[in-house]
Amino acid sequence: MTNRIRDFLRTRQPASPCLVVDLDVVRANFNAFRAFLPDSDVFYAVKANPAPEVLSMLSALGSNFDCASVREIEMALDTGADAERISFGNTIKKEADIARAHALGVSLFAVDCVEEVEKVARAAPAARVFCRILTDGKGAEWPLSRKFGCVPEMAVRVLATAHELGLRAAGVSFHVGSQMTDADAWDSAIGEAKRIFDAMSEEGVQLDLLNLGGGFPTRYLRDVPSTEEYGNRIMAALRRHFGNMIPRTIIEPGRGMVGNSGIIRSEVVLVSKKSDDDAFRWVFLDIGKFGGLAETMDEAIRYPIRTARDGDDIGECVLAGPTCDSADVMYERNMYPLPLSLRVGDEVLIEGTGAYTTTYSAVAFNGFEPLRTYVI
Repeated sequence: MTNRIRDFLRTRQPASPCLVVDLDVVRANFNAFRAFLPDSDVFYAVKANPAPEVLSMLSALGSNFDCASVREIEMALDTGADAERISFGNTIKKEADIARAHALGVSLFAVDCVEEVEKVARAAPAARVFCRILTDGKGAEWPLSRKFGCVPEMAVRVLATAHELGLRAAGVSFHVGSQMTDADAWDSAIGEAKRIFDAMSEEGVQLDLLNLGGGFPTRYLRDVPSTEEYGNRIMAALRRHFGNMIPRTIIEPGRGMVGNSGIIRSEVVLVSKKSDDDAFRWVFLDIGKFGGLAETMDEAIRYPIRTARDGDDIGECVLAGPTCDSADVMYERNMYPLPLSLRVGDEVLIEGTGAYTTTYSAVAFNGFEPLRTYVI
């Protein structure tokens, strides 16, 4: 909770639920990435928080943009950023969207299979592509499973096919998993990338780009390593595997850029029990999984929650959202400790919600409007 957000909530009293984002925090995060990974170009992951004010400020600071769709590309361009500062980082793209992005000037595309390479070759001839490889995600609180990437052995074939089809086989990318709490997680992936670089060199193709992906965390209930520590560990891994021949590197922070910049103001809708002898309460808020807290799925992300009654006696409760869907329960397996004195109408502040909340907010599910955002 920054003083600017605290003052905004006190003076404006916005209706809940809403998200308040402090741009000063985003600016400080960007400067930290630039300070501690100075040789890596920052490609902000637009999907984390695409608020125009956030994108415009980052663009003015010199950030590039990792985009997952044509609409995100258009939002990045609307900031005045040149198309050369944009990567179409989604490995699953309609051919028509590839063509549209190419027409807008985008020339850097992610792939993870020969079939995607063939689409890019048809729709964006002579474009640059990088192949995403799989990682195990160990240490990530929001692992990215097996949906994106291929095994390193296949990556060589994917990049060789790109070269044969007239594309520029630029390099390799990976993502260690979102909210990665292990600062050494990049080491093995960088080692795999180096082996792909060497294999492609033997094929006569020189790669020059290593996309280190995202995964940089924000603080929720537990402390996480500093940006400086991540930078030091990543640079050590690059030197260990690439020696003095480190290629151009890029990073794609999303959560680490905006996560700690936002607070959701919420309200208690109901406190109840399911039977007279229940040992625990159900606390229902006016926001849940469908209103922006989708990352509580499987109780993966556990947000810090503050109330005006903190300091009173605490008891565990099931925390749920307001919709008529039984899946709209945030914490039940591991119940959440909240004041026993909590009552209907009490304000609840959910911290660390600057990333992956507004973009997960369902449009009119059960008639609830999307999450309102105030950027200060």
